[in-house]
Amino acid sequence: MAGGSLLALLDDIASVLDDVTLMSKVAAKKTAGVLGDDLALNAQQVTGVNADRELPVVWAVAKGSMKNKAILVPAALAISAFVPWLITPLLVIGGAFLCYEGFEKLAHKFLHSKEEDEQHKAEHIAKLAATDIDMAALEKDKISGAVRTDFILSAEIIVIALGTVENAPFGQQVAVLVAIAIAMTVGVYGLVAGIVKMDDAGLWLSKKASGAARGLGKLLLATAPKLMKFLSVVGTAAMFMVGGGIIAHAWTPLHHFAEEAAHMTAGVPGIGGALAAITPTVVDALAGVVVGAIVLAVVTVIQKVRGKKLGAAH
Repeated sequence: MAGGSLLALLDDIASVLDDVTLMSKVAAKKTAGVLGDDLALNAQQVTGVNADRELPVVWAVAKGSMKNKAILVPAALAISAFVPWLITPLLVIGGAFLCYEGFEKLAHKFLHSKEEDEQHKAEHIAKLAATDIDMAALEKDKISGAVRTDFILSAEIIVIALGTVENAPFGQQVAVLVAIAIAMTVGVYGLVAGIVKMDDAGLWLSKKASGAARGLGKLLLATAPKLMKFLSVVGTAAMFMVGGGIIAHAWTPLHHFAEEAAHMTAGVPGIGGALAAITPTVVDALAGVVVGAIVLAVVTVIQKVRGKKLGAAH
C-alpha cells in the first residue's frame, strides 16, 4: 500500500510542478514586460525559474504532510480508543475521494480533445498574463491539492500501522505511529525531491569534462521528462488501486471475490503464481474505477442541480 500511496502522491506533485512552472514563467515574462507566444517551452528557457521552484514546492507539500500526520496520529489513537467503529467509514470516504479524483483525471483525458486542452491552456496563459494575479496565492492553492491527497493516503498508512500494534501498550502505539509518520514523510518526499531534480543533475553532469559524466548527464536529461509523465500515468492508476483497495477491504463480498479470483487464476499453467499475485490488485483497481465513475456522476448531478437552483434564484 505504501508504494501505491507514493505513486498517487507523485501524480499530484507532478501536476502541481507543471502548473508552478507555467506560473513562474508568466511571472518572469510579466516582470520583463514581454509575454512570449510559447510559455510551455522547456523550463531552462527561463533561466533558473523551474529549478528555483521545484524544491520549495516539494518542501511545502512535505510540511503539509507532516502537519497532516500531526493531526492524524493523535486522532487515530483517540478514535481507536473511544470510537473504533468510525475508522472504517472514514477510510471508505477517503478511498472514494481518491477514486473520484482518479476518474476525474481519466474522464477529462477522454472527454476533451487535445485541441480543447491546448485552447484551455492558451486561455489560462492569457489570463495569467493579462490580469493582476497573486502568483504566491495561486501556487499555494495548487499545493493544497497535493496536501489533501496526502491527508487521505497518510490516514490510510497511519490506520494500517495502528492495526499492527492495536494490542500493544499505549506508549508503544504512540512510538510506532510517530516513527512511521516521520519515516514515511522523509522517505517519500526525499525520493520525490530526487526525482524532480533529476534534470538538474543531468544538466550539471553534462557540463563535466569526463565523457562518461556527460553521457550520464545526457541520459538523465532525456529520461527525466519521460519519467515524470510515466509517474503521472502510474500515479493515476495508483489512485484507483489504493482507493479501490480500501473499499474492497471494507466491503467483504468484494474482498472475497478478489480472493476467489486469485485462487482461480492460480491454476493457470506456467503463469498461475504471477496471475494470482496481481489479481487482487487488478480487482481493486477496477473497483476503484467503478466507484470513481459513480462518485463523479453523483457530484456532476449535484453541481447541475445546484447550478439550476442558483440560476432560478437570480
